[in-house]
Amino acid sequence: MRANITLNPLEERDIFLNNTPLRLHDIFLRKFLLLFITMFLILGVIFYVWIKDIYIEQTKTDLLHNIDIISVQIEDFEHLDTKITKLKRLIDLRITIINKEGTVIAESHKDKDLMYNHQNRSEIIQSKYQNYGSIIRYSNTLEKELLYVSKKFTLNNQQYYIRMARDIEQINQQFLSLGLKIGFLFLLFMASAFWISLRISKNVQDETQQILEFLKNLTEQKKELKIDSTYSFEFKKITNILTQLSHNLAKKNKQKSKYTAKLKLSNRQKDDIISAISHEFKNPIAVISGYTQTLIEDKKINPTIRDKFLTKISSNSLKLTNMIDQLRLSLKLEQKKQTSVFTSCNITHITTTIIEDLKITYPSRQIELHAKDIYIDADLTMITIAITNLIENALKYSQDAVEIEITEKSLDIKDHGIGISKADLSKVTDKFYRVSSNGWNNSLGVGLFLVKSIIDIHKFKLAIHSIENEGSTFSIVFN
Repeated sequence: MRANITLNPLEERDIFLNNTPLRLHDIFLRKFLLLFITMFLILGVIFYVWIKDIYIEQTKTDLLHNIDIISVQIEDFEHLDTKITKLKRLIDLRITIINKEGTVIAESHKDKDLMYNHQNRSEIIQSKYQNYGSIIRYSNTLEKELLYVSKKFTLNNQQYYIRMARDIEQINQQFLSLGLKIGFLFLLFMASAFWISLRISKNVQDETQQILEFLKNLTEQKKELKIDSTYSFEFKKITNILTQLSHNLAKKNKQKSKYTAKLKLSNRQKDDIISAISHEFKNPIAVISGYTQTLIEDKKINPTIRDKFLTKISSNSLKLTNMIDQLRLSLKLEQKKQTSVFTSCNITHITTTIIEDLKITYPSRQIELHAKDIYIDADLTMITIAITNLIENALKYSQDAVEIEITEKSLDIKDHGIGISKADLSKVTDKFYRVSSNGWNNSLGVGLFLVKSIIDIHKFKLAIHSIENEGSTFSIVFN
């Protein structure tokens, strides 16, 4: 099928002049030079007319800022000429202070007594009725053209004017320097664009071969493929269609892979959850079931033993409730559905309360607290859960005393227990990760995940240092 290609007159002249086709390099060179000259002329005019006005306005703004600073510093007119002369040497600007009647009361570049009344100067009249006044005018005093900016201020209920002036020649020199820099960057950009265009022109002849190779690779595609052409509309349309086709195929393959991976992950997590729940719930349920069965069958059981059984049933029921609550809270934190209320909390008082509660469960264990009153911004409920989990872990996996130290920087919980191996250290805060090789099993696999999630919400850090068979230190780093 023949393609109907319509060329505009300029392209016909370029390509078919004297029935001799031009080389691609010539086509790119001619069009690029035409574009370059046009853009250079247009941008040159815009730069001179528009950007120079912006530069002048910026200079006015700078002068107004200087005027505001000087007006704040003037508290009286004692030694004012000396102050103005010092400012002149410091900022290299002409400074004039004029009273309401137009009399010059301070001047940086000329004897004020030799100066005419300034009441009718254009910039003074403007600043009298507007926020400020400005004008570009030739100065007979300095014999050069200056940009004047004037602004009124009040001192001791009297109105005065501060006028500052900058040499237009200096402004033009700075503007010229800026223009040369921008011009150099523009030329550098255009040279880079020209080089890129030439490189593209050299590669156009390979477009057809690239498309054939692309089609070949598409038949055995394993990932998304891309192809592009900027030579002509026809090539552009073909490569866009081929790229879209590859994108659609890759997207379907990716969705299929994601679905398969998600299904495998869901199945694995389901097995992990069921295994963890089965393992952890089995013992409390067995205790509750056994003691309950004994109480049902033995109606005449000794009251002391009955109370002991009921206490065991109650404590194991509470244990089950706590495990369920931790699972629910971990799900809420993971799904970002848990709301937080931050207040100033005495972390030492919170830890002391937790220790007193844990001593009921672990009456024979020693917990040493070294701390002074430290206050942090935290959610009271969640930070209590995090600290409780860390201290209870230390009690579970060690026999010696647990040491707790609280400073302004961190809360450190140290035990002398079984420790955690280096291989497991980076994974113990993962959800449903349970270490069993050394007896450290992280309960349901949510305890440290829950602690880590709570600490992340507070924008604190959880630091873990552990050596197998020597002990572990868990730190909540506040800053």
